[in-house]
Amino acid sequence: MSAPMETFRPTTSQADMFMQACELDVRAFKPGNVSFDSPGHGMSANDFLVSATAAAPHITNARYGVGEKIFHAVYATRGAVGCNTNLGIVLLAAPLLHAAQCKSPHETLTLCLQRVLETLSREDANWAYRAIRLASPGGLGASRRHDVNKEADSTLLEAMQEAALRDRIAYQYANTYSDILHRGLTALHNGRQNWRLETWALTAVYLNFLATIPDSHVQRKHGPEAAQQVTQLAKSCLASMNQCTTWPCVRHILKDLDQVLKSSGINPGTSADLTVCTWLADRLIQEETNTEDTRHASFF
Repeated sequence: MSAPMETFRPTTSQADMFMQACELDVRAFKPGNVSFDSPGHGMSANDFLVSATAAAPHITNARYGVGEKIFHAVYATRGAVGCNTNLGIVLLAAPLLHAAQCKSPHETLTLCLQRVLETLSREDANWAYRAIRLASPGGLGASRRHDVNKEADSTLLEAMQEAALRDRIAYQYANTYSDILHRGLTALHNGRQNWRLETWALTAVYLNFLATIPDSHVQRKHGPEAAQQVTQLAKSCLASMNQCTTWPCVRHILKDLDQVLKSSGINPGTSADLTVCTWLADRLIQEETNTEDTRHASFF
């Protein structure tokens, strides 16, 4: 398919990077999820843009620890739109942005991210628990251990490690963002080659996650069988897309899946959160590479 590559305003501001990631999230057509192409679940694309603007100064505040970033970003979001639009995005983005802020000149983002995750504290957990209670995500219940409705009894990493088998955002904490930094980045780079537009590439990333990992938000709200059914629908959608040579053909397939999911009240929110933070991670790595190139050029 031939199409011009999209261009984005160059920036090294983390707040701008975060807002760009969130803007692309709603400009990409992600079946079952909220976008400019298709509102749903009582929310519009504009709610997500307002949320990103509200959260950006807090999630990129270098004076805050990871837990504080999470809480203040969610608190600002709640004040701006009055609902949970970005808890998953914030939970995933906060450690990534913190790692980018504190890494040493010769340390990779991935290595620093691992260090950030390993040093998460009980205080970080308490801040995050407050944020989760405030956002009140659908399907959240009580737990015998690491209950977000109580004071933290462990570090944030320990709580995420225990939740990793049932929650894919927690899985990223427990596995140094392996889905994002491997599966996600590969799908993003392939999507750019195949579709050339950044929003279309993000649609491909989203569907790749949806077709390979049962969405934990769907599983929490609708059960494991429903999550598996959505995975199979996404696989069929991808197979049909591969037969298309034009975007109108792809769009028709996406609209069909979107209608099926939304008519059942299914919102694959975790897959969307992973997609947003895949783009953000890629952008932070690009900035890391550009900085390193500049440093070498100055040296020589």
